[in-house]
Amino acid sequence: MADLFEELAASFDPVLATERARANVQRVLPKRFYKVVSVEPVGGLHRVLLDGKPVRTPARHELSVASLRAACALEAEWSGQGEFVDPMTMPLTRLVNSAIDGVSSEIEAVKDAIAAYAGSDLTCYRAGEPPRLDERQRLAWEPVLDWVNGRFGVRPVATIGVMAIAQPPKLVAAIRSALPDDPIRLAAIELVTTVTGSVFLALALLERRLLPDDVWLAAHIDEDWNAELWGVDSEARQRRDFRRADFDAAALLLLD
Repeated sequence: MADLFEELAASFDPVLATERARANVQRVLPKRFYKVVSVEPVGGLHRVLLDGKPVRTPARHELSVASLRAACALEAEWSGQGEFVDPMTMPLTRLVNSAIDGVSSEIEAVKDAIAAYAGSDLTCYRAGEPPRLDERQRLAWEPVLDWVNGRFGVRPVATIGVMAIAQPPKLVAAIRSALPDDPIRLAAIELVTTVTGSVFLALALLERRLLPDDVWLAAHIDEDWNAELWGVDSEARQRRDFRRADFDAAALLLLD
């Protein structure tokens, strides 16, 4: 079972993780080997137990979190497994594993990567046309840029098209300074940023300026527009559902 979680922890890209996990799950899934799942407070944290024994991450750390609510959600993921243990149905476990085994030892590098998203932030690249799509983007994204301006004292640069633009260094530095040192929350921000393509939306969620559903909808304006025009196939819908599960897990950790 550790091998399945290791494959997911090898990349912070949730799309790649989904594809890797799907390939692994098609090969083999371990049988459920436990009966009772519980949560136990220890050392200021809450760890998850299987038949009284601590769950271990792929790197053999205890699966534990500070929040009782998050611990109970982890407990529910493990309790909800059927005959086999399927990592693809355990987005919160995967995310916490990555935070404990990966992000905790790479805090500064992860902050750099998150802040760098400002240069390609989804909310700064507009379609221009057709007018209805441009209006949808403007109505959803302009308030986010207004908030960023008020929060950090620098307004992000926006453009029409996909030609890369640079954001003011002062803004990038301010965003980096706003990121938490806690690896669990930092991993959650990184995942939201990657899934949405927007560090501005991730920070708006972190600071409770937007609700999770509002962030999700704002991040999928273009995708929803194309779906209205051309429809959605089952594979695309499945990929979106996987991303939403990952997003919800991260939102739980950020808003706890």
